[in-house]
Amino acid sequence: MTRTRIGVVVPSTNTTCEADFQSVAPRDVTIHGQRMWLTNDATDESGMERMNAEIENSARYLATAGVNLIVYGCTTGSFYKGPGWDKEMIALFEREAGVPAIGTSPAVVQALQHFNAKKISVASPYPEWANVRLRSYFENMGFDVLNVDGDPVASDAGNQGYNDQHPDRVVEFASSVCSPEADVLFCSCTAWRSMEAAEALENETGRPVVTSNQATVWAAFDRLGIQPAVSGFGSLLSGLMH
Repeated sequence: MTRTRIGVVVPSTNTTCEADFQSVAPRDVTIHGQRMWLTNDATDESGMERMNAEIENSARYLATAGVNLIVYGCTTGSFYKGPGWDKEMIALFEREAGVPAIGTSPAVVQALQHFNAKKISVASPYPEWANVRLRSYFENMGFDVLNVDGDPVASDAGNQGYNDQHPDRVVEFASSVCSPEADVLFCSCTAWRSMEAAEALENETGRPVVTSNQATVWAAFDRLGIQPAVSGFGSLLSGLMH
């Protein structure tokens, strides 16, 4: 039987997104990564521009692996230009690879809508410039963004250091910034280990939790009609099995 193959395009510093996919993928679903250049020197949107210049090549490379779907696994890279860029980016992947594509920020929007979220609190590991862009994107997508707080511990560690923050730290920080008025807590960044923290955060805050990788996995599996039994990563993924 031919396996279902998912191509995941990530910043070169990201060691979390592929691991999260692999931790919940059924045995007949394989994950195939493609990296785009990013370093700790990329401290503003110029790093995103340099990285996204590799989208077309990334799509072509993954097309040679016969993937069934391409996933752009970067939240900032898909929201920093605001609404519209996310759709352009997906169209670019689909044109170059000839297969469907999804992106993290649109997947998060879909996940928030799945929970009928109106008001959201956001926790991230980002520096201020990225948090400002994040707020603008999600407000433009129709959400009342109550707060966007970046964990200074993670932010000081840079793009590579995001991956090294333990899920317990994510729980500690994200739960502390969740507004009592929020319908949903969103933990942004595909390099932050927040998918592993999602269930504990839901228990801690009493609210649904959406994380970048969790929403991306959910959208990818939904697009491909994959319905694995998933537990331990929050209610969004546990609801996949109908």
